Amino acid sequence: MTEVRPDEKTVPLLGAEVRIADAAGLLAAAVDGPVELLVDGDFPAPVREVRCTVRADTADGQPAHRFEAYLRVESTPAGLLALGLAGPVGVLLAERLAARGGDGPAAAVGRMAAEAGRRIWPRPVATLAAPPGDEAGREVLRVAREAGLRPRVDQDNGTVRISADVPSAEVDAAHLRAMLGLLLQAVRELSGDSDEPTVLRGRTYLVGRRPVTAAGPRSAAVTLDQVGGLSDVVAQFREVAVSFRHPAAMARWGARRPQGILMYGPPGTGKTMLARALANEIGADFVEIRTPEILDKYLGGSERNIKRIFREARRYRRPTVMLFDEFDSIISYAGAGGDAASQAVNAVAGIFKQEMNTLFEENPDVIVVATTNFPQRVDASLIRSGRFDLKIAIPAPDETGRAEILTKMVRELIDRHERPGFKMFADDLDPAALAADTAGLTGADLREALRRVQLAKALREAAEGAPPAPIGQDDLREAVAGLRRG
Repeated sequence: MTEVRPDEKTVPLLGAEVRIADAAGLLAAAVDGPVELLVDGDFPAPVREVRCTVRADTADGQPAHRFEAYLRVESTPAGLLALGLAGPVGVLLAERLAARGGDGPAAAVGRMAAEAGRRIWPRPVATLAAPPGDEAGREVLRVAREAGLRPRVDQDNGTVRISADVPSAEVDAAHLRAMLGLLLQAVRELSGDSDEPTVLRGRTYLVGRRPVTAAGPRSAAVTLDQVGGLSDVVAQFREVAVSFRHPAAMARWGARRPQGILMYGPPGTGKTMLARALANEIGADFVEIRTPEILDKYLGGSERNIKRIFREARRYRRPTVMLFDEFDSIISYAGAGGDAASQAVNAVAGIFKQEMNTLFEENPDVIVVATTNFPQRVDASLIRSGRFDLKIAIPAPDETGRAEILTKMVRELIDRHERPGFKMFADDLDPAALAADTAGLTGADLREALRRVQLAKALREAAEGAPPAPIGQDDLREAVAGLRRG
């Protein structure tokens, strides 16, 4: 039976509770690009913002996972010292500042900090030994040392940066936990909490993929990790994302990344969701062009609308995914007919071709994605290579695909809604068995079945005043049967 609850471990760190969801998955995803580790959490003043990422890189010429943490504070470098940044992380930072030499303010701050650190903490920095009274800090550094982390700490303009490399062949959850410990230790020091870890007590931090919002996969929060049953398509989209994240490599080889993508297949198979996920994978803006924004009943109006949309696209200053959904309803092949309607459709297609050609030349940061349920209705010359380099079929999922989709959907709901004392899904839930009972259904159908069960459970609780039993196998089977009946 497939386990629907994601692997999650709760780790006590310096008084805080850190929930790490799917550590192995996070480290694996870093191969495809930077992964944001911190999903949620509130940090004490003067820390204003904290980010922690892991990404694949190289160190000493070998593949490595690079952990990086950034802490923004409200103070200047001198203020950082006043706040007590003299613990293990602080002294490491001070030594780096002092090593810069010169007579500037940063160097002077570094020399003072290093001297203060030696008086408070006389052991050599290289040993990463904690101040005598800080047993919690000593434990954090012991764990980091045993995991093989050798952190580098720097500071610039109120931002503290901690980074560490681990050979990719060796990286595991222990390295992730050790890095989080160093991050929280830095938060403690910046907050002046250098003896006992009281400032973090009672706080909870979530580490894992950011859960989708209540709107589900149609929301802007969807990622490629949440796409089930389309592993080959996801792999192609990850390649597109990599080409956007590494422009220097593309330029060095004179490679032209794909900027036109056509997706075709039955309704409800996730074409629009994939376009949104691609935008999030790249870190791009997402602009959806709907049919009413183009089609105009007045002669020449549709052509003007297309020109306006592409004129705006040329001005985008950030990577952007433009989605033309239901493309066949905008541009359809009209044959060689000489009637006015055919001529109007052909004129719209002609303008679209021209605009696509010049857009990619003038703005290489735009991806045009078109989706259709009826590819045979689209003019073949419009979707030729050079305009739409990738033409991807998005089929209805097979049994294995449906099981994967159900598992991902249920895990998202568990992550979003389950809390101590409230269990949303029963332990007998078996996505593989459900997949066998749902032949012919799409991902949209499966989500609708889940929605119906969720609504039924909520209404029952409203009527009875207490939560009913968790959603089980029979509940979902009944919902699927109801879906088939209409």
